[in-house]
Amino acid sequence: MKQHPREILLGAQAASAFLPVCDHYSGVEARMRKSLQLQAEMTEEFGACVFDVTLDCEDGAPVGAEAEHAALVATLALDSAPDARVAARIHPVDHPAFEQDAAIIAGRAGHRLCHIMVPKVESVEDVIRAVQVIDAATSARPPLHVLIESPAAVHRAFDIAAHPRVQSMSFGLLDFVSAHGGAIPAQGMGVQGQFTHPLVLRAKLEIASACHAQGKVPSHCVVAEFSDAAAMRGAATRASRELGFTRMWSIHPNQIRPILEAFAPSLDDIEAAGQIIAAAQAADWAPISVAGQLHDRASYRFYWQVLERAHRTGRPLPADMQAYFAGRLH
Repeated sequence: MKQHPREILLGAQAASAFLPVCDHYSGVEARMRKSLQLQAEMTEEFGACVFDVTLDCEDGAPVGAEAEHAALVATLALDSAPDARVAARIHPVDHPAFEQDAAIIAGRAGHRLCHIMVPKVESVEDVIRAVQVIDAATSARPPLHVLIESPAAVHRAFDIAAHPRVQSMSFGLLDFVSAHGGAIPAQGMGVQGQFTHPLVLRAKLEIASACHAQGKVPSHCVVAEFSDAAAMRGAATRASRELGFTRMWSIHPNQIRPILEAFAPSLDDIEAAGQIIAAAQAADWAPISVAGQLHDRASYRFYWQVLERAHRTGRPLPADMQAYFAGRLH
């Protein structure tokens, strides 16, 4: 059997995350159940799982009922469809409910989780503590996604991304702005200000750069204006095309499709990528000329990643490329 293009072109990076471009958060029972149902419906529609569902304990658990909420999250994960991609956001490592969350959710459903999100990570030491507690609860060793929410955490982003259990880093916009004690105006939390305020923009670029340097997935923050589809689409487009993010949070079902559209390559780009990869494979990955332009391993890598992004967003693939993606993201 021929070696898969992913292994040939990405090398060590081939082991890095192959994730949907959208991560959808919900923390209320009815919405969590609806999110899982919507995931199943859209998986059927697109032929691939195009968004993760992250069941939220940090913002979803009622105060004083953290254990009950964690048990609900574990039950929903266990009851989800075999091909569902279900994650859980637990409390921060310094929260009284952190160890309890890990014991209940990872202990009961660690083998069913595609990842565990750890919020308010400030340092590598926080990651190490999370790994120790989670691994004490389950042998499944689920990947960790971490939420960067303060200036100090942004400063340490490269070191945090380097930890082998960290699969993805997300930017926590609202907490980041709040951490500046009023130095960043409220507009910095809005759909416009978060792309123009220098400190916010710098934080996003640091996180994206750290992830790409370590072969991890940078995930863009929420857009609070969830009823404004045009604003959502514009923010997702800027996150993808200008800032280097390859994944984005959704906090309302109406945000999922605009994220998919913004992060998807064009049909022309997909077709061109398929032609170049097919020609490269026929040449045993030696340099080739296509339409008078030289292509080699560097451009092959780029065009292969176009095909991967097309699959992650449910876009149709060239017929001769489809077999390479059978079973991915399921």
